[in-house]
Amino acid sequence: MDSASLEPSLYTVKAIFILDNDGNRLLSKYYDPELYPSMKEQKNFERNVFNKTHKADNEIAFLEGMTIVYKGSIDLFFYVVGSAQENELMLMSVLNCLFDSLSQILRKNVEQRCLLDNMEGVFLVVDEIIDGGVILESDPQQVLQKVSYRADENPLSEQSVAQHITEKLALTSNVLQSAKEQIKWSILK
Repeated sequence: MDSASLEPSLYTVKAIFILDNDGNRLLSKYYDPELYPSMKEQKNFERNVFNKTHKADNEIAFLEGMTIVYKGSIDLFFYVVGSAQENELMLMSVLNCLFDSLSQILRKNVEQRCLLDNMEGVFLVVDEIIDGGVILESDPQQVLQKVSYRADENPLSEQSVAQHITEKLALTSNVLQSAKEQIKWSILK
């Protein structure tokens, strides 16, 4: 091994991805362009990782010269990938931060349907935790504060959904009425 690969680096995370319980990609970000440059290579790597980890009880795997920490939840698998020399505890802190932040955003309902319904929030969380492979934050409360999500803010209830729909219908009705008036006046001219 050459000494350059053993030097400490801020570029800790090589990739992060979330797969469903069939191994299909829901989200992935690769931070090392040389690692798996093509989509086909990335999906191959993800398939290999999933096949090795989805039935295992461990939290750490070593595959293709990479250190992989992972966690499963209902019908999702979360993965953080680092180099073979990377500190597993650092990678695990990123994984826990990701999972805990998403748990708060998804109101403790960390499953595929909720994740897909809130993908913009998921991407914001990932971008607040990691930027270009550099770990920016490992405290879920700080991440949530930065993405302006709070578990107690805007609780989703039937009443709030009904109110939102009613407001949208009223707005749509006003727009249609205005359009009718404009058409009527343009015809009468």
